[in-house]
Amino acid sequence: MKRLDPVYKAYCDILRKDLQMATGCTEPIAVACCAAKAHEVLGCLPERVDVQVSGNILKNVKSVVVPNTDGLKGIAAAAAAGIVAGDSGAGLLVLDHVSEAQRRGIRAFLDQVPISVSPMRECDVLDICVIVAAGADQVLVRLNKSHTNICLIQRNGETLFDIREKAAEDGDAAVQDPLSIRGICEFAEVLEVEDVRPMLEPQITCNTAIAEEGLRGHWGADIGSILLRTQGDGVRCRARAMAAAGSDARMSGCEMPVVINSGSGNQGLTVSMPVIEYWRELKREPRELYQALAVSNLCAIHLKAAIGKLSAYCGAVSAGSAAAA
Repeated sequence: MKRLDPVYKAYCDILRKDLQMATGCTEPIAVACCAAKAHEVLGCLPERVDVQVSGNILKNVKSVVVPNTDGLKGIAAAAAAGIVAGDSGAGLLVLDHVSEAQRRGIRAFLDQVPISVSPMRECDVLDICVIVAAGADQVLVRLNKSHTNICLIQRNGETLFDIREKAAEDGDAAVQDPLSIRGICEFAEVLEVEDVRPMLEPQITCNTAIAEEGLRGHWGADIGSILLRTQGDGVRCRARAMAAAGSDARMSGCEMPVVINSGSGNQGLTVSMPVIEYWRELKREPRELYQALAVSNLCAIHLKAAIGKLSAYCGAVSAGSAAAA
């Protein structure tokens, strides 16, 4: 493989597309994205909200804190946050800038506006539909297959936007994975750092920062600190502790961003933090860190291509395998 080969460019494009910045657990953030768009199209604060979600969204959102909401949890809270304070054009950073007044507004909205939550019967694994209404006006927004893929917008029964067929084609294409382990290793051998720096530098910086905050702030179950306290600070323990600490922080509402992998912040932390810790321990050249992170990220994407963005299979297993690779 050479730098000018189409395959080399394709691997860079895969990293560019997959390694996105996100604040908070990506499933409630997807609900907030969908709700923010519904509010935008409606043009005023809704008087009624109906959120319908796939089973995997239901379970993944149920118990995690929605960022910038002062500790609120669950689907109704995520929808309210998206409606009151969400930036519909910011993707997975939809709740990145929430003022104190908006935080109070989210709680007031939850108290005053009926929000129903129900499971979707015929749906994709990752599927969200938000219906908002005010007076005689009603807006429906549907998001599926990926965490920011809004595929349908309707207002008062009129379809304003519909890419469901294209979304289905893209989903089928995702299973036809262009990656291979041999190709990933060849790509890493010849990669130019400047070609991958825009994707990997934020992952190094942001994921390290939230992992350190997880240890410092004792977020959530505080697994990272417990590991270091009980098993010492050797590199094998640090590799696990840093990933766990970052995960505890983001799932408990920490407002620091994470660079995700395969639609998941926890997988983004798992593919990066062990690799970074081993690189520090071994005192290797900077280029080798980028090579290793390229292998780790691409292996995780390769493993998840056929599994799908959401599944009963825990993505930390595939991400951990990729980090080991």
